[in-house]
Parts: sequence; C-alpha cells; structure tokens
Amino acid sequence: MLAIEDVIIEAPADGEIVDPLSWFDSPGPFELEIGSGKGGFLISRATSNPHIRMLGIEWANKFFKYIADRIARREIENVHVMRTDAKFFVMNHLPPECIDVLHLYHPDPWPKARHHKRRLMQPDFVEAALKALKPSARWLVQSDHEEYFHEMRDLLDARTELSQIPWDKRASTPGPEWEGTNFEIKYVREGREIYRAAFVRSEPRP
Repeated sequence: MLAIEDVIIEAPADGEIVDPLSWFDSPGPFELEIGSGKGGFLISRATSNPHIRMLGIEWANKFFKYIADRIARREIENVHVMRTDAKFFVMNHLPPECIDVLHLYHPDPWPKARHHKRRLMQPDFVEAALKALKPSARWLVQSDHEEYFHEMRDLLDARTELSQIPWDKRASTPGPEWEGTNFEIKYVREGREIYRAAFVRSEPRP
C-alpha cells in the first residue's frame, strides 16, 4: 500500500513556485481539481485515465485526510492531494501554462449577499488561473446554484482568451459508469438542475 505521506503534497512555502510534474514519476497531462470533497471525481478520473496526472485541493481537513487514505489504500500513483487555500495557491504558487484541464465543480456559492466577496470566482482568481492554463487547455465549471453559475460563466465568457465549447461528458468525466460528483449525485436525487459550462483557452497569436 502507498504511504499516505506519498499521496499528500504539502502546501508550498511563501514565494515558492511549484513544478507540478515533479510530484509524479513520469510526465503526462496535468489536471487540477479545486474542492475535491470526498474525492469521488478525483479518484475515478485518475483511475480511469492513468495517462494523466492529477492534483486535488481540499481545504476541509476531514475530507482531505479521507481522500488521502482512499488514494493510498487503492495505490493510485497518478493523483495527489493538497490541503491549502486554492485561491492563494493558484494566484501565488503555479507557474505559467502548466494546467491541461481545470475542474471546478460545485464551489461554495456563499449565497448571502454580504458573503459574496468570499466566493472563489473573482476577477483576480480568473486572471491567475488563465495564466496557469496551457494553450488549448480546458476549464470546466459546474454548479447547482443558478445565480452563482451565471456569475462564473459570465466572468469566463468575458475573457477574450477563452471560448465556450460544448460540454463533452466523455471528456470531462472518468468513464461510462460515472454517476457524478458527491454534490451532483445528491442534488440530482433532490431534483435540482445542474448547470455546466466548458471553455478552452485560445492558442497564442503568432
């Protein structure tokens, strides 16, 4: 069994710029999931796509430890997990053009108006994430909260570096038996609508 210590990536020190592929034994496309919850999507996508390299960021310590234990017990070597502030990590620790796919599913909507400033999706975060996306990288967002979803989509749609593309379930989910993230499964059972949008980062102009 993998040691949990081999699964966990410690949050970088102040001022440190990380090299995500240095965490893995072999190269491959690098995907980042922000807010991994109990790790259902993260683990399923990693096991169904062994050629990719994945990092899941989860702030809740209980879930973070649970994910790490699941990965170690299943000996999944192409995925790691980190407990850190995702916004701060993206804005301060990622090098340019390192992400092939950015997964952002059901981020906390902070529904009360006075708490909207706590939402992850703000112009400064979008700016930083765009710099970390490779040309032709995809950014996938999903939410059950209609107002926040439209806010996220509008922020991304306003960026000339991004073009909205059809949501390709085959390209954004682990495999044919995939039922959804933990939140997605719960909300679908409750009859809530799930909102999705996919974007691709443009190639740089010659």
